[in-house]
Amino acid sequence: MSGIPAGGTWFDTINRSFVDVPINGANDNGISTTEFLEAAESLTTLFDLLGSAAFAPVKNDLTGNIKKVRERQQAAPGESETLQSLVLGELKTKKHVAAEGLVWLVRGLDFTAQSLRHNINNQSKELSDSFRDAYGRTLKPHHSFIIKPIFSAAMSATPYRNTFYAKLGSDSEKVKAALEREVAALEERVAILKAFQDRKEAKW
Repeated sequence: MSGIPAGGTWFDTINRSFVDVPINGANDNGISTTEFLEAAESLTTLFDLLGSAAFAPVKNDLTGNIKKVRERQQAAPGESETLQSLVLGELKTKKHVAAEGLVWLVRGLDFTAQSLRHNINNQSKELSDSFRDAYGRTLKPHHSFIIKPIFSAAMSATPYRNTFYAKLGSDSEKVKAALEREVAALEERVAILKAFQDRKEAKW
């Protein structure tokens, strides 16, 4: 638990929380690109806590898609303030590298959110059950027969529930509150992006 402040949780050590990712309700629920990508990067380090090399492909998948979105933001900063405007701006150029990257990033974050939500709501369940359940409902339907075994191996490599929660902090009530807050914020932003991606103008 190195790096966690006394009486704090792992969530106190990350660079950006999804709680701090602005949503512009006055502008089509626009989600701020810079903060969202920072929060997504921070969340990928959660897979390091799971302590298995089997999770490297899951983390690499997320970071690779973050990179695609960020490269578009850097190429056209003026129209990339929100993720929605970034996607619509790129699609006007007849390209969809970042738009597709964001689709996969949202799927990966949805998988993460659903895994953690399942585990929060089912306190007798081990992480492997929660991750397997969420994988079946999020990423698995989109994965090829080559990728599925790689991700399935990761689902089976999760540590015991108690081991994982202990890595998040020594005060279980604080950990529970911080995890609930982060997951709720992630769920809200994933839901907004999924609704946006379902719209005709966000497709290619």
